[in-house]
Amino acid sequence: MSYLLIGNISALICQDCVEPLVNARIRVYLPAVSTASEQPLGIFNDMKPLSAREVLMKADRLLAEATLDDKGNFRLRWKEVHLFTEALELDLCLDELPGKNGSRQSRNFHLSKLVLHWKRNADGYVGAYAYVIPASIWHNIYANAGAWVITGVVKPHFAASGQPHLKVEAYNAATGQLIGQAHTNEAGRYTLHFSRQHFSNGRIQSLIPGRSAQGPDVYFKIYRNNELLWAEDEKMARLPGRQDLRPCSNVNIIYRSSLVKRASEQLGSWLSDVITITGQKRKKSDKYRLLTHSLL
Repeated sequence: MSYLLIGNISALICQDCVEPLVNARIRVYLPAVSTASEQPLGIFNDMKPLSAREVLMKADRLLAEATLDDKGNFRLRWKEVHLFTEALELDLCLDELPGKNGSRQSRNFHLSKLVLHWKRNADGYVGAYAYVIPASIWHNIYANAGAWVITGVVKPHFAASGQPHLKVEAYNAATGQLIGQAHTNEAGRYTLHFSRQHFSNGRIQSLIPGRSAQGPDVYFKIYRNNELLWAEDEKMARLPGRQDLRPCSNVNIIYRSSLVKRASEQLGSWLSDVITITGQKRKKSDKYRLLTHSLL
């Protein structure tokens, strides 16, 4: 007989978006007898950081460990060595943040101490567990790692739904440097990761008064099939929500592709005139027409 625990661990970036904890590790322990009455049971206990010493001290009580997949799902299995009515401890280890972002180091957290609801089958007992890390805690984890995540929906002006399969590029307004890119999913949502190294080149930046997150001011470019669809003016980075970007941010992008298209058509027409004129003997009227186009 054995126990099988299946579940999912994810984190809340903003009110309507979560991200899975890809490659994080979940551990299940027998609880220490001495601490049985110190911590209340409950699946919704807030995460608490664990020191390396605390993790080491409970190693002899470890029942099983598993790595989360690209959707944050896990499967933990261990032999029947305790009663199904006993409480268990669940811990989480983050060796790196999603997107392999920020400083790489093991960050350990206690998730819950609870009695799971088991169902009996032919092979043993099966239980389920899911946890969504609150946005405030996830924000602090990103901040401590020197990392950022931006999520949002990309859609045309006046459209009700987002556009899939678009490439989103984020730029640091202070330098014009590309700091990250991502693609929209079927719902038009993108999730873009970057770290301090992406916009500071690893240099220590001086603290700017009034800036709590010490993040970049950002603007975006949108591509379809590697062709520029929409390019924001750098002045957009001065808007609220674009300055001093918080470690976990939601930025929706609304574009007007027709403006880019008209600009491209005008440029193509101008180039056509230039090619036509340079391919034959120029007249004074041609020079005047070319000058007029360039001024426009």
